[in-house]
Amino acid sequence: MSGSGGRPPQAQHPHEPHDAEFATRLNWLRAGVLGANDGIVSIAGIVVGVAGATTDRSAILIAGVAGVVAGAMSMAVGEYVSVSTQRDSEKAMLALERRELREMPAEELDELTALYVDKGIEPALAREVAEQLTAKDALRAHADIELGIDPDELANPWHAAGASFVSFLVGALLPMIAILLPGPTWRVPVTFVAVLVALALTGRISARLGQAPSLPAVRRNMVGGALAMALTYAIGTAVGVGV
Repeated sequence: MSGSGGRPPQAQHPHEPHDAEFATRLNWLRAGVLGANDGIVSIAGIVVGVAGATTDRSAILIAGVAGVVAGAMSMAVGEYVSVSTQRDSEKAMLALERRELREMPAEELDELTALYVDKGIEPALAREVAEQLTAKDALRAHADIELGIDPDELANPWHAAGASFVSFLVGALLPMIAILLPGPTWRVPVTFVAVLVALALTGRISARLGQAPSLPAVRRNMVGGALAMALTYAIGTAVGVGV
């Protein structure tokens, strides 16, 4: 038995947590990293573009701050609307499941049994599992296997909006600082380097969270960010020359 002492499987692999709460935290963390990534790229594109058109620090600051506020609000509102729709759908599905459990409990028990059989459990054992789970909490049993929903952990639109707002702001701070601190000569090169380093970091973190290879994610992040800054800088420069 190699000294397992009857521990559950997940206790033998602490580096592989499987509980739903961990999955939720992981999703929030990944969303936060992506929000910060959006803040970095969006604001870097704006300030580098303006810096290509003018060396006026005030103009760059105004454009950057406007971009930060607009971007953070856009992220927050978009996330709020999206998660609110998801929450409404989850509530509607749970309400339908409650009604079905109330009006046709036998059919719902058969359905739950069939779902466990489809997962590879022997019919007799599947029936026993379905009966025990139904007796304990029928709605939770059906919501879990049939809908993939935890009735006590519905998506919270306010949390999602707040997380998106804050993560975008955090990401946006780096290009703002990088573009404003140096003098006109070094302003754009310093921002390019700082942004690419930050994008390499967020790419690596997002890859690690998804247990994917880091190099492709880092490369995609850096190339995308570099293209965005190069394009807006070229446009800014062209506009500045035209003026």
